[in-house]
Amino acid sequence: MPKDKSFLYRVRQALPELHPAEKRVGEFVCDFPGELASYSAQELAALAHVSKATVTRFIQRLGYENYEEARRHARAEKQTGSRLFLTTAADAAAAQSMQAHVAQGVANLEATFLSISEGQIEAVTDAMIAARKVWVLGFRSSHPFASYLQWQLTQVIEDIVAIPGAGQTLGEHLVSLREDDVVVFFAMRRRIAQVDAILAQLRRSKAKLLYITDEGAAFETSATWHFQCQTLAPGPLFNHTAVMALCHLLITRCLEKAGVEGRKRLRNIETLNEGLDEL
Repeated sequence: MPKDKSFLYRVRQALPELHPAEKRVGEFVCDFPGELASYSAQELAALAHVSKATVTRFIQRLGYENYEEARRHARAEKQTGSRLFLTTAADAAAAQSMQAHVAQGVANLEATFLSISEGQIEAVTDAMIAARKVWVLGFRSSHPFASYLQWQLTQVIEDIVAIPGAGQTLGEHLVSLREDDVVVFFAMRRRIAQVDAILAQLRRSKAKLLYITDEGAAFETSATWHFQCQTLAPGPLFNHTAVMALCHLLITRCLEKAGVEGRKRLRNIETLNEGLDEL
């Protein structure tokens, strides 16, 4: 088994060749890899309903010298943010109540906005209103937040764009960044591999950067502002309630700050919408 492959890659590749009992462990680990990262070989054997010897043989078939080596690899992979590693067999056995989801959403909101000051929100929105151009980007689960922020702020900020567009490369846009621009970069788990390279280019551009991530991201000292949104959830998916709430706050504050010119733009947009019979 290639040593440079991920823990789950090794398991999936080995599955077709495993003996029935070992395959049961493999299938269990594919569904709940976090269990191996958290528990001993004996505990994993009990969860998968096999013997400890079966777990040992399974680990060796994956190319690991011992269980502890496999567990270290699984723990390292857990840090990537995959929800697979955060779901347990106990979670899957029972549906989480609506109250549990609501309570976690409220807790995420409170934890997120305890770490963001009113002064930071004021500074970000002042910078966005005054910027030569506002660039918004996000990939994977972050993409819809970037698109939503751009779509709403187009009402009062004339030069705002979500990048990259369909069929475009990021370089075609980053080449145009200027010091008097603002970049809003959503980077929620799981982040793409190019995040560090993108951040490095943003640093070189000297544009102001609002970096919006989950609580698991390392604090980005080069960002002008780094807002960390709590995304804990009782189920298998991240809870993005706080991310949307942050977007709403930024949009509303920009609308408030846009003043006379902003209201004029809004009136013109509404007039054109009526004239074109679009809405």
